[in-house]
Amino acid sequence: MPNFDYAAPTTLAETAELMSSTGTVRALAGGTDLIDQLKTNRRNADLVVDLKRVPELQRLDADSDGLHIGAAVCCSDVHHNPLVNEKYQGLADSTGLIGSVQIQNRAAVGGNVCNAAPSADTTPNLLTHEAVAVIAGPNGTRNVELADFFVGPGQTVLQAGEFLQELILPTPPENSASAYLRFIPRNEMDIAVAGVSSFLHLDPATRTVQKARVALASVAPTPVRARAAEAVLEGQLISADLISQAGAAAVESATPITDVRGSAEYRRELVNVLTRRTLNICLERIGVEV
Repeated sequence: MPNFDYAAPTTLAETAELMSSTGTVRALAGGTDLIDQLKTNRRNADLVVDLKRVPELQRLDADSDGLHIGAAVCCSDVHHNPLVNEKYQGLADSTGLIGSVQIQNRAAVGGNVCNAAPSADTTPNLLTHEAVAVIAGPNGTRNVELADFFVGPGQTVLQAGEFLQELILPTPPENSASAYLRFIPRNEMDIAVAGVSSFLHLDPATRTVQKARVALASVAPTPVRARAAEAVLEGQLISADLISQAGAAAVESATPITDVRGSAEYRRELVNVLTRRTLNICLERIGVEV
C-alpha cells in the first residue's frame, strides 16, 4: 500500500478543513472499500480523513424531516435500528446483506453510497425512500436528491473538498412498505448480479397505489429508478396482473452488460422476477393480499 497521511477529526469544522487540504484527500467512513482500493492501486490518496469520530456523522435518529443517517453510521446499527425495521424495511433488508457480520460492523451506509458502485445494495432502498444527501464543504452545505447524486461508475457529484454529511429519508406514510432482494451466485458475501428495491403506498379503502418506487442495482452504470414500472403502478388498483406488468416495465430501465456474473439477458429477466417479488413482499408487509 502506498504511503499516505491519516487524520481523525472530531468536529465538522475540522473535517471540512482537512477535506480541503491540497493533494488527493479521501474520506474514510468505514474503509471496507477504500482500504482495498488503496492496496490494489485502484485509488490513490495523499491524506485519508477518518469520519468515525465526528458526532454529527454518527447520527442515527428521526425528527420532523425524517430519518437521519450520518455518513459514518455502520450498516449493523442501521440494520438493527427499531425505526428502520418498522418504517424503512428495505433498508433493513439490504444492510443485513453487505458482506459478513464483521464487515457490517465497520462498513458505513454513507460509504456504500459514496463508493458509487452500480451494485451497491443500500442505494436502491435509499432511492425508493427518496433520500436526500446533505453534502458539506468549504462553502457550507447543500442538499442533493440521491437520484441526482451518481454520475457514473464510482463517480458522484461530490466536488473537491466536499464530503457526505448525512442522508435524510422522509417519513413514510401509513399503509406503506419497502423491500429489497438481490440475486447472487453464492449465499453470502458476493456482489449482486441484479438487485431490486420496491416501495408501495396503498389507499387502505380502495387498495389503489398512491405511490410506487422501484430502483435497480447492477443493471446500469449507476443505480437507477425504474420509472416506467412506477408509472404502471401509480393510480391503479393493486392486483397480481398489475404486478406482472410492473415487472415487465422495470426491465425497460435496465441497460445491463454481460460479464462473468451473468449475461445481459439474464440480468433483464432477474429484474422482472425481483421486481415482482419485492412488490409482493411490500404487500405482505402492508397486510394486503392479491
